Amino acid sequence: MALSDRDRSLLDFEALWSGHTGAKEEAVRAQLALTPARYYQLLGRLIDSADALAYDPMLVHRLRRLRAAGRRAGDGRAAM
Repeated sequence: MALSDRDRSLLDFEALWSGHTGAKEEAVRAQLALTPARYYQLLGRLIDSADALAYDPMLVHRLRRLRAAGRRAGDGRAAM
């Protein structure tokens, strides 16, 4: 399944932001018209796809590493 425009927008947006800040959450609402919770839910599913990996391998690998580290630490980021 090829990436949709929204999928590419999510990946492009995430590539521009590092970390989790209030400003980022406001930008998610303003630019993507999503709640932060929905954004992270969609992003979490998206980074498991081969198409996302092909689109931006460095970003997807970084996000997968962060998710795995969160799972190991049990800090609640496992949902991404």
